[in-house]
Amino acid sequence: MSTLKQLAPAVLVGLIAGGAVAIGAELAKPDAAPKPAPTAAPAAAKPKAAADNHLPGWSQDRNAYFGDLHVHTYLSFDAYIFNVRRTPEDAYRFALGQPISHAGGYDIRLQGGPLDFTAVTDHSEYMGAIREAADKSSPLNKLPLVQGLFSTEPKQIMQAFNTMVTGYEHGTLPKEFSDPAIASRAWTEVQQAASKYNRPGRFTTFVGYEYTSAPDGRNLHRNVIFKGAKVPDAPYTALISNDPENLWRTMDGWRGKGVEALAIPHNSNGSDGLMFDTVRRNGAPIDRAYAELRMRNEPLVEISQVKGTSETHPSLSPNDEWANFEIMESYIGSDKPVTKFVGGYVRRALEDGILSRETKGFNPFKFGFISSTDTHNAAPGSAEETHYVGKVGRSDSTGELRGSLPPKGVTSWDQAPPADPRQARFQTWGASGLAGVWAEENSRQAIYAAMRRKETFATSGPRIRVRFFAGYGFPENILDRPDSVRQAYAHGTPMGGDVTPAKASPQFLVWAVRDPNSGYLQRAQIVKGWVENGVAKEKVFDVACSDGLKLDPATSRCPSNGAGVNMATCEPDRFKGDVELKTVWKDPEYNPKQRAFYYVRVLENPSCRWSTWDALRNGTPPNPKLAPTIMERAWSSPIWFEPKA
Repeated sequence: MSTLKQLAPAVLVGLIAGGAVAIGAELAKPDAAPKPAPTAAPAAAKPKAAADNHLPGWSQDRNAYFGDLHVHTYLSFDAYIFNVRRTPEDAYRFALGQPISHAGGYDIRLQGGPLDFTAVTDHSEYMGAIREAADKSSPLNKLPLVQGLFSTEPKQIMQAFNTMVTGYEHGTLPKEFSDPAIASRAWTEVQQAASKYNRPGRFTTFVGYEYTSAPDGRNLHRNVIFKGAKVPDAPYTALISNDPENLWRTMDGWRGKGVEALAIPHNSNGSDGLMFDTVRRNGAPIDRAYAELRMRNEPLVEISQVKGTSETHPSLSPNDEWANFEIMESYIGSDKPVTKFVGGYVRRALEDGILSRETKGFNPFKFGFISSTDTHNAAPGSAEETHYVGKVGRSDSTGELRGSLPPKGVTSWDQAPPADPRQARFQTWGASGLAGVWAEENSRQAIYAAMRRKETFATSGPRIRVRFFAGYGFPENILDRPDSVRQAYAHGTPMGGDVTPAKASPQFLVWAVRDPNSGYLQRAQIVKGWVENGVAKEKVFDVACSDGLKLDPATSRCPSNGAGVNMATCEPDRFKGDVELKTVWKDPEYNPKQRAFYYVRVLENPSCRWSTWDALRNGTPPNPKLAPTIMERAWSSPIWFEPKA
């Protein structure tokens, strides 16, 4: 289905690099997990030369597939309160390019074409309960708390949401919301929709859910994605335990019974330093058993979504000019400010991981990357700046509600009253993102295997394709060979894997291709983290420049290509930037004794942010408090350099 798959060999020349639920039976006992069963192939596994009964489109060189693994429908308690009435089936129809109705009273549709894969991941806590509470024939409808949950007015919606969140955090919600029969009906609906819309070779669905742990409001949410149709009778929820370790132990138990799944943490930026803390929830230091448990069950991390980008923070990466990208500095679902950024961003976690590997012998933070939307509109893939429709149904369904337009009756931003803090956070949300994988075919088995080996990449929304390899002995003309991808696999390790030292620096093969429906590419970078004298350090290297510009080796930066945006029309510069960027790079600061990681970041030329598009269509000036433009981007998963013991 995707129009963005691996190009044919002739075109490849030079493209390289491109609910409250009580779980049943013994599965509910996280402490009784058997010895974990083997998982998928290791990260550095090479593509097979042949496949039995493979699907149309199968490629030994692997195809790029784009999807969304973080999608909420009316089965999530918050989405229903936000007036969302779209179902899991509606979500899959939207992913396939069909229109659905938005809670704001208008129709929405993907502009960039269908997705290749999707998972509906409704909150497991109270899954389906609020949907049933709205039914006047249901006993839940008679509960006192329910009477104020179904307003269509934005202020009342926020009050209802706060009532639910406060009750969830303090354990005071009605016990009827936790009826296992309600959750079972919702969980069955999730599975049936995934089964109905899974179309091997064309469109892949995954059964999934969100584990919504938030101790003291600090975000520890995970999306749990199942490999196939075999799933537990009920999800393991944060109402059973809000400690992710117990989720992982339960997943080990599932795996021992033939139920394979992985978890993907998200919004570490809202964890206030908790997501990648160096101590466990019980206060004990992280040890090898913890690291192995986590990495066995949590190989990926969601690096960007609507509620901000979690790559890095300017305070953590002061020498990274592009660190300040769609930063959100408040707790999830409230305006409480985040005060601790260490432990909340992925790059620092990677650095802490290699430092732990160096000093203690294990790495608890060896993640690959994806992005997704976290849409609560049942609208997977709705990460398009030009057609941004918000995230939380009726609550941010218009430019005025999300702060990109001045309130009605106000003609200038100088006259606008201060924004309600509960809604001001909508201004900081971004139209992001998408998950990318490199897989032989569009099937559950192949895409899940790609996620397991971390041959994945993330984008802020555009369907930018990124490939990244590291190795020794690439052919000198590899960038110009029609079999360049095959050569890269033969002589190197793809993103998500490890390389070991040699006398010379490994070669890094970088390849990025623009989304034809988005902007041109400005530069490709490699972000390096390493351990030096017991201290973790980082540096950003530009490695490929657009427009024929030459890299300055003294600064490791490309000159500016001068690309701009006509702010009167949001028309970007059509004659700056490249369709593709490619290079083979060696680390000029290579030290074979230093443990390190490397990942690719690709930047587009500047383009209008969604808030500017809202203002342009309304004929009003953009909100001066918001960035008028952004630089869309993509990230590869890392490759780790592992010195010999």
